[in-house]
Amino acid sequence: MTDGILIGEGVLLDARPASFASRSAGALIDVAVTIGGLVLAIWVVTGILVWQSDVAAASQWGRAAVIAIVVLLLVVLPTTVETLTRGRSLGKLATGLRVVRDDGGPVRVRHALVRSLVGVFEIWLTAGSVAVITSLANARGKRLGDLLAGTYAVRVRGARSWEQPLVMSPALATWARSADIRRLPDGLALRARQVLDRAPRLAPASRARLTDELAAQMEAYVAPGPPSGTPAESFLHAVLHERRDRELARGRQEQERAVAQAASLHRLPYGVPDPRN
Repeated sequence: MTDGILIGEGVLLDARPASFASRSAGALIDVAVTIGGLVLAIWVVTGILVWQSDVAAASQWGRAAVIAIVVLLLVVLPTTVETLTRGRSLGKLATGLRVVRDDGGPVRVRHALVRSLVGVFEIWLTAGSVAVITSLANARGKRLGDLLAGTYAVRVRGARSWEQPLVMSPALATWARSADIRRLPDGLALRARQVLDRAPRLAPASRARLTDELAAQMEAYVAPGPPSGTPAESFLHAVLHERRDRELARGRQEQERAVAQAASLHRLPYGVPDPRN
């Protein structure tokens, strides 16, 4: 089933790659914002250094500051933003796009870092020509950074508002926490969520048949199986509930790790006094 990719926070992603036009528009917005940041930062640094009496020292500090600004705005900042927002940026937010892994999962630090590092070459050093050529030659519209990181851009349809919440049966909570839940096929997870959402409006016979079929398919991805006698509908609720909680927990851990890494980049070495204190 190719209806979409259902990620943990309930956002439905289009399974098809984003169009070249939307990717280009998003990239242009990001490039414009980055150039504006570069110009502003260099202007501030220049204004500070122009008051230095030692011209040689000011020149050295100026070169170091420019390098630091470029690394910060072209690599560190995009990596941090893309990791914390799970594949978004200002340009992607404006055009309704998100970068995901090839398997539909959210990007992590290493994916965002590879995209940013390669982007310095294919977007900035070649004026975007390598990115355009690679994207047009790839079926999913991947640029070189996507090919190396194992990612691609998709359009976000928007948050799906479900009428029926996922409910974990108290009798299944302990089993669900210890169960090994493999990555569910996106179509299966989406169908199960849709059936559970429409269950109160289905005829009893259709409701039982659909939930039994989906539970039988889903059991192949869960070990050990649920306790004997577990109703199919309760099993589906438990698996999707636990799957969502685990993905959200992983997302929070990734965000905390990214924040800690970003903070470490600005932390002074031990023993060096902070002039701001």
